[in-house]
Amino acid sequence: MIVPFVDLQAQYKSIKDEIDSAIATVISETAFIGGKHVNDFERRFAELYEVKHCISCANGTDSLYIVMKMLGIGTGDEVITPANTWISASETISQTGATPVFVDIDPSYHTLDESLLTNKITSRTRAIIPVHLHGQMCEMDTILGMASKYNIAVIEDCAQSHFSAYKGKRAGIMGIAGSFSFYPSKNLGAYGDAGCIITNDDALAEQCKRFARHGALVKHLHTIEGINSRMDGLQAAILSAKLPYILQWTEKRQANAQYYNKILSSIPQITIPLVRPETNHTYHLYILRAERRDELAEFLKLKGIETSVHYPIPLPFLEAYKYLGHQPGDFPVSHRYSLQILSLPMYPELTEEMMDFVCAAIRAFYS
Repeated sequence: MIVPFVDLQAQYKSIKDEIDSAIATVISETAFIGGKHVNDFERRFAELYEVKHCISCANGTDSLYIVMKMLGIGTGDEVITPANTWISASETISQTGATPVFVDIDPSYHTLDESLLTNKITSRTRAIIPVHLHGQMCEMDTILGMASKYNIAVIEDCAQSHFSAYKGKRAGIMGIAGSFSFYPSKNLGAYGDAGCIITNDDALAEQCKRFARHGALVKHLHTIEGINSRMDGLQAAILSAKLPYILQWTEKRQANAQYYNKILSSIPQITIPLVRPETNHTYHLYILRAERRDELAEFLKLKGIETSVHYPIPLPFLEAYKYLGHQPGDFPVSHRYSLQILSLPMYPELTEEMMDFVCAAIRAFYS
């Protein structure tokens, strides 16, 4: 049996008629940049997410940059973000001219450790970017409380947490804005790069939309210099075709995670993912911590099971951030977990037979 890490072909086949029709419509109308398909997706996503504004953009990385720029973050400022995540959060901080300030991760939930924020906030801190990693939301009450105390913005990175929730509130609507990626492998994925910003702040929404479209809300009327970060019509139409299925796909991911948990919890050499109380984990990734991680991954590969590591090098230890002078002891949890974390196949189309095969192989390795 072959078990791929992600099977986008299986998802396509399940809604082939809707996808093919969406693509054909865009081509027949030559509605390739902007236009009704983009507007329609923005409206539909905002309605389903129960938020006032959805501003589409070219990718999730741009969405972070746009929000920070429109909040006036720049040279001399600092922005806090977790040490273990994808580089988008930190590189966009640097692109504004600000300095990324890294915080270690919570040992139980792998998200930003909110208990460490006090020692990271300075007079130059302008924002916190909590990354809701793997589909697991951060401890937002504490983060928002700290942000309010020091008058700093909270920009939620929701690239891996579409429709996740914390105490009944969805990821992206608790801070000033939420950033989303629709990279193909995301829970809601396009067939290329795409992203969006969500916010309930009318003024910020207008500023972000203007900046992402060359500084103009109306063509040729450029009130500021902006950037070119637009979602194309094909991606918008594909996302609109997928949107009606996202909640049931999420439920299937959660059911698959519970199935994994039931079997894998009895293997002492691994730690299954914990779920923060009062949260709705959407399992973009199913992350184990495993003894002899690299040997296990190679064993599974030989069995036809594809895995991945998210992420093998914590951000502070990348060559790009050598100038900050960090050592492993500065972020002990991120450093230790980078040697243990292993992502198993996780997508709605996984069958129990496939998961049984994966779990049996893990048990065989340790026995």
